[in-house]
Amino acid sequence: MLTKLLRSLVASSLGIASGLFGFAAGVGITNSWWEAALLGVCVAGLIGWLVYTRAIVPLDEAACSRGLKIVSGAATLVALLQLARLTVFMVDPSQTAFSFVPSSTWEIEHSCLSAYHISGQSAPSVPDVYDNSLYSMPDDDPNQLRKARMLGPFKIDVFEYPPPFLLLPRTLQLLTPDFTHLRMLWFGCCGGVVLLAFVVVVRFMSPAAGTRALLLSPIVWLSFPMISNLQKGNAQATVIAGAMLAMVLFERRREAWGGAILAFVAMSKIYPGMLVIYLLAQRRWRALAWTTAWGFVFLAVSFLDTGWAPYAAFLHHLPGILGGEAFPAFRNPAAMAFNFSIPGLIFKLKLFGVPGMGFGASKLVGWAYTLVVIATTIVAGRRGFGDDRKPQIWMAILILATLRSPFLPPGYAAIPPLWMLTLIAATVVPNAKTLVTVIVTAAALNLYWPVDWPIDPKLLAVGFLLPQTVTVIIAVLALRFRPPVSARRPDHHGSAPSEA
Repeated sequence: MLTKLLRSLVASSLGIASGLFGFAAGVGITNSWWEAALLGVCVAGLIGWLVYTRAIVPLDEAACSRGLKIVSGAATLVALLQLARLTVFMVDPSQTAFSFVPSSTWEIEHSCLSAYHISGQSAPSVPDVYDNSLYSMPDDDPNQLRKARMLGPFKIDVFEYPPPFLLLPRTLQLLTPDFTHLRMLWFGCCGGVVLLAFVVVVRFMSPAAGTRALLLSPIVWLSFPMISNLQKGNAQATVIAGAMLAMVLFERRREAWGGAILAFVAMSKIYPGMLVIYLLAQRRWRALAWTTAWGFVFLAVSFLDTGWAPYAAFLHHLPGILGGEAFPAFRNPAAMAFNFSIPGLIFKLKLFGVPGMGFGASKLVGWAYTLVVIATTIVAGRRGFGDDRKPQIWMAILILATLRSPFLPPGYAAIPPLWMLTLIAATVVPNAKTLVTVIVTAAALNLYWPVDWPIDPKLLAVGFLLPQTVTVIIAVLALRFRPPVSARRPDHHGSAPSEA
């Protein structure tokens, strides 16, 4: 009876979340709230029915404590309310009271998707999709805060991704070329992909660990970083989810599908390419071959779609992306203060008046850190791990790789460590101490401060050292942590894992 009740709650929660994303995507495509509502109800019902009747997510109630169920239930309720509230703002941008932080004009107006939209539209005809004039006002002063162009009620962000990424927004623009409706469709698609990745990773793990990870996952969905990411339409959470999906597919011997996903996310955001080094260290030649083959396919399609011009512009723009000069955030002391990146530590020191702290020093730190991440990835790839540990290792590599970016705001940086937190906690007994540790750690990673709220940047820099430090610690612990023997599990090849 209790198992049926637990399965019903899990199925209904996943169904409701899927229905919200389906509704938003439906409004974006049909421009009809009634048709979208019907689609959302159908999606919710279908997902709920599949989860409940087909045991898509194996549940081991014996692995759950009463405290875990209480924490999960409360977190699920808050997460669904957060998503429902945000969905209102996504389908009707005039309803700013339903936005992430209604009191922040910057939070309401900022849209990363706007950059994808403008660059996607401009790529076939504009010589340089990275030209600042596409995104900023003519009187923008590079020595002052950026003056963004407007796209309806939203400020246009700058585009800083490699050209293959444009295949995604350009494909969705075929369904809805209008930005307002693209924003709804993007929200629905990205939210759905991230939700799918959570379920797939949970299914990959043992029933005990998977059940715990699933019940803890609402802590990620209710978090400030996740809600901020979904509202702004940034691709970070979706790219992380795609990378995790790819690695599970490789483990399931679905190399063709895994290669397609990993190739696209690596060519779109660069840092997931660290998983290619991981596969190389493991000598996973079939996975690498499929990833390489799909990489050439995406390049060919991209060339046919937009031509050579975006690539020529990217090669010219690349040093600024890697070094940080291309990011307008470095004009803003508040943005420098909450930057999570390792190279960005240099600019935190600059805020305190330390001499010589600029892009030159930041680049040296960045490339030195890159070597550390590569070495760590190779070592991790040469070690053996059980199935419950593998998602932690993949996520740890992704976390360390994201920290290499010159600029990494908290709204995107904290999602991977929050997800990782649930994966680590899933491998230990969910007693009171574990749950308190998870809640306190999650609270530290939820530190958030809108960039337009007044505060001394120095105070902000000191405050955000806490979640930044927690992020690094979580990644390191995942690489070093050894769960109890009872929590270990043979891998899919039937051999016992080697825990070093």
